[in-house]
Amino acid sequence: MDSRKYLTPEEVSERYRGSVSVGTLRNWRAMRVGPAFVKIGKAVLYPIGELDAWDKRNMVSCHARGRSRVTGPDRA
Repeated sequence: MDSRKYLTPEEVSERYRGSVSVGTLRNWRAMRVGPAFVKIGKAVLYPIGELDAWDKRNMVSCHARGRSRVTGPDRA
């Protein structure tokens, strides 16, 4: 079990498989968007719990609206 409570920007980028770069995280911090972070001196750290909450807030749910019936030569 991982006992870390915080991730560095580089680790956050790895968490999202490089889809969110360290530069993007820097820009988001400047604009006050994106996941919450803690700044201690020059160190920027992202609490893992906040990243999990941010993931949930950005979850996209997909629902099937109704299945169209497939008809074909054998299904008429």
